[in-house]
Amino acid sequence: MRRLAGALLVVVLVLAGCGGGGDDPPELTVSAAASLKQAFTQYGREFSAARARFSFAGSDELAAQIEQGVKPDVYAAANTKLPQQLYEKGLVEQPTAFAGNRLVLAVPAGSGIRGLGDLAAKGVTLAVGAADVPVGAYTRTVLDRLPAGQRGAILANVRTEEPDVAGITGKLIQGAVDAGFLYVSDVRATDGALEAIELPDALQPDVAYGVAVVKGARRPEEARAFIAGLLDGEGARALERAGFEPPPAQ
Repeated sequence: MRRLAGALLVVVLVLAGCGGGGDDPPELTVSAAASLKQAFTQYGREFSAARARFSFAGSDELAAQIEQGVKPDVYAAANTKLPQQLYEKGLVEQPTAFAGNRLVLAVPAGSGIRGLGDLAAKGVTLAVGAADVPVGAYTRTVLDRLPAGQRGAILANVRTEEPDVAGITGKLIQGAVDAGFLYVSDVRATDGALEAIELPDALQPDVAYGVAVVKGARRPEEARAFIAGLLDGEGARALERAGFEPPPAQ
């Protein structure tokens, strides 16, 4: 009997321990553009409605995953085009613009490159985003506004087209290329390893980030709360600290 009583006590304690997790916060899954990593990671630590779990990658790659049936709770892109396309396909709720950014020419600290005029020189190597990712599309907007000869010479010096800003940043820090086009927030996140060279206002594209709740999400209410914080709350403050700006007027 004592052995039976002891075994029953162990079972009761195990069951009690399993039930103790009932107060754990729900998990919120967020698929977000790689350029949002620093700001969203900080915001996630302060977001109290759920435990945020992030997947950072190129905006187009994450959108393709949603089209293939992956269902995060929140999708945040480095443009408004991709969330709108998903909305038109019935895959996300109505998206909203939540942040802006600035494209800059990024170079390793101490570089001799001081502006766009240096990029056409023989021997200079560049990293840019692939044409189908937001940072790549914004870069091509800048280059398309240059005289044809200068644009062609710069494009001839491109050595790699990366799937997201993390790839461009990595190539610059490793010294694999001399310069690249990034968002100013990405340069700030390197803590001085890279320098940002501002682009002329006439060349600057309108960089707007869009976010939406994914239809069929497991945590739609927490997802809406997460987005609300990006618009006016801890998320908005984390974005500002990371170097983001309010979204440009649409």
